[in-house]
Parts: sequence; C-alpha cells; structure tokens
Amino acid sequence: MIKQQGSNRIYTRETEENGRSVIRVAGTNRDENRAFIYMARHFHALGLPVPELYWVSDDEMSYTQEDLGDTILFDAIRQGRETGVFSGDERTLLERTLRALAHVQVEGARDFDWSVCFPVPAMDERSIRWDLNYFKYCFLKGTKIEFSEPDLEDDFDKLVCALSAAGGLSSVSASGLSTFLYRDFQSRNVMIKDGKPYFIDFQGGRRGPTQYDVASFLWQAKANFPQDLRDELIDIYLDELKKLQPCMAENAWRAALPHFVLFRTLQVLGAYGYRGYFERKPHFLESIPQALKNLKELFSQNPELQQEYSTIFALSNQLSIPTVERRSNDSQSLCKDLVVTIYSFSFKRGIPADESGNGGGYVFDCRSTHNPGKYEEYKTLTGLDQPVIDFLEKDGEILTFLDSVDKLIDHHVERFLERGFTHLQVAFGCTGGQHRSVYCAEHVANHLKDKYGVTIHLIHRERGITKTF
Repeated sequence: MIKQQGSNRIYTRETEENGRSVIRVAGTNRDENRAFIYMARHFHALGLPVPELYWVSDDEMSYTQEDLGDTILFDAIRQGRETGVFSGDERTLLERTLRALAHVQVEGARDFDWSVCFPVPAMDERSIRWDLNYFKYCFLKGTKIEFSEPDLEDDFDKLVCALSAAGGLSSVSASGLSTFLYRDFQSRNVMIKDGKPYFIDFQGGRRGPTQYDVASFLWQAKANFPQDLRDELIDIYLDELKKLQPCMAENAWRAALPHFVLFRTLQVLGAYGYRGYFERKPHFLESIPQALKNLKELFSQNPELQQEYSTIFALSNQLSIPTVERRSNDSQSLCKDLVVTIYSFSFKRGIPADESGNGGGYVFDCRSTHNPGKYEEYKTLTGLDQPVIDFLEKDGEILTFLDSVDKLIDHHVERFLERGFTHLQVAFGCTGGQHRSVYCAEHVANHLKDKYGVTIHLIHRERGITKTF
C-alpha cells in the first residue's frame, strides 16, 4: 500500500511475473478514472513526461501504470523548503519542472478531446464560483469570523470578471483557449526519476489559462518559495512558453497572474478547511498558516488588489494566524477526544472484552484470507515482519479485504466525531493471532491515524505488544 494524501484512490506497488514493478490504482469514480486514462495515453503518445499505462480493467475502475519510484519533488527540495535557501540542484529541478509544464499545457492540448475531462471540460465562470464558494463555506465560515456576505460576493464578482477576461473565458465554456490546465499542479504531484520530472494526478485537468498552474505551483503553501525565486522561475517558465507560443502577450500574462494567485490561494484555503475542519485531517490544518501568509504577502506586494478586492483584503487582516490556529487546535482536540482501540487476537482464546464499557464496535474475521502460517518459512514470524508483509501484499487477498474494512470503519469514525463519542473498538481475529490479524490491525491503526488524527490504542494481544499513538 502507498500512503494516500487527499485522494480517495487506493495505490499499491506490485511486482509482475516478469519482474517489472508497477503501481496499481483503484479509483472510486469511473468518469474520473476515464479522464486520467485518456490523458495519460494522450500525453505519453506525445512524448510528455507522464507515467506509461500498462493495463486498464474492462470497467475502467482500476489500472496499472509505470512505477516512477518514491521521490516526489516536494521531498527533493526539502532543504530549500525548510531553510528558505534553495541549492543549485534544487533550483535546477524547479526549472526543469516549469519548462516541462509549459510543454504539457501547450503541446498536450493538441488534438485533445476536452469532452473526457472530469468534472467539467473547461475552467469557466461557473467553476470559478464553485471554488470561491468552497473558500466561503468550507474555510471562512469554519473560522467563526463575522463578515458581510453581500460585500464578499461583490469581490467574488470582480474576481470572476478579472479571471474571465485574463483567461479568455466565456460564461459557458472556454472554447477560445487552446491550453491544458493541470488544475492541481504542485510539488507533491511531480515525481523525480533520474533527475527528470514526471507529472502525476492530472485527472482533474481541463481547458484553461496557463497562469493558474504557475500560481498553484509557486504559491503552494508548504513550498516556502521566496519571492525572488518565484520571479526567477516565472521568467524561466515564460521563456519556454514563448518558444511554444511566440505570439503570447507577456505583459498581459504577467498583469493577470496576481489575480490567479489570489484565486488559487482562496481555493486551497477552502480545501484545507474542508479536509481539516470537517474531515479532521490534521496535516491539512498545518498548511493553513502558510497559505494565510501567502495571502497577506500577495496583498502587500500588489496594492492595487487591496482596492479592487477590499473585503477579501480586510478579511486577510482579520484572519490572524493565532485566530485560525486556535480554530485548528479546536478541531484537532476533537480528534483527540476519540480513542480507537484496535486489537489483533486469536479466536482460540476468545474475542477481546470491551474495557470502555460502551460495547459495540467491530470484530473482523481474517481467516478467509491466505494464511502465511501454513508455510514453514513464516511460522516463527508475525504480521510485523517484512517477509510476512510482502507475502500478504503480493497475494493481494488481504488488501481487497481491507479495502472494504477501511470504508466501514471510516464511516463509523466520522459519525463518532460528529456526535462527540469518545471510544470505538475494532478487533481483528485469525487462527493464531500472529500473522493476518496483526497485519490488519497495524494497517487500520496507521490508516486512521493518518486520515483522522484520532488517538489509537493498538493491542496485539497474543504477541503481548501494546502501542498508543
């Protein structure tokens, strides 16, 4: 299993019979999968840096793609992100990434069938308003700060007009545009292999203006790019873009960019609010202060935006980082109020008692899955040992089992968080409480901690191991 970020898709690394390592992706939405499959094939045929697709299921709900390794650009530039001083090698990676982006946007749009895009074929006025409302309802209202909705909507109207004029959008479609908008272009969606950037997770792409992706990348909350580096990378990007579009109006492009930065920043604050305040995922809350810092810097560096979007500017000053951090801490404390106790056990010794006094919860029987304990080489090992983990994951049966388990438990945790409940018990049993149940308990413990930030009390009863995190 490969750790999920904000997506509901499930990723696993598998080794085929010929020894080739691949990434298998199982999606939850056929139209979204179909968009990725089409785009990946289209871009790869044009020689653009995306993973090659090897196999697609008949129902298009899963597929395998080229394994590009484990290095994402976000990690490759860690030193620069943490210190604010980017090395020559880090700058080279960023330069290569932005030059490659220009090719995907322009060359990737040639002979492109926009009808496959999900959920809409183009960035239009309606989709802009969706994202602005995302900010209003999922972030701004979540902070409990008072504001005038009519005044905010007036600013939204101005921003829609500015983006539409800059991007050549009409009220219905973006038929006049001839470039691909990646939509979620940021350093976590760029893989580095042999020093070269490869692009992933572009299934939300559509027809749209090029400024949006540049704003998304250079103003990513946790990227921590200093303004002088942003300016340098914008020059590099435009140098490449002009080679592909010699007639582009550079001055107009630059003038429009701050409006796209504002729009993208509001959109990601909405996403962080939804994932953090409502889905209780702490790592999204951690990005809010940096996004607010970017918003304040944008207004400071572009005084004309202060006048044009006076209500958003006033809110940016009102949204002090300590105020938002208090709201974030409130959300995180709600997560910590819920304790999930997870057991692995042997059915021979009975089902674990519920010590909380609440009763209920889940008991899952793992004995329907392939048992490593049948084989001599695994008999002295447990589900914590890598050879057993490799056996179970290569067999794959237990991953299918856990896919259903995760969905059930996720729903339970979300409802318990909403209702303020304090305890849930989950138990996994197998023949000896040694292999399959231990693996499953570890998987679910890590899944819930990463996704919800709740307190986990993990007990491998037959192994005598207890962990709290």
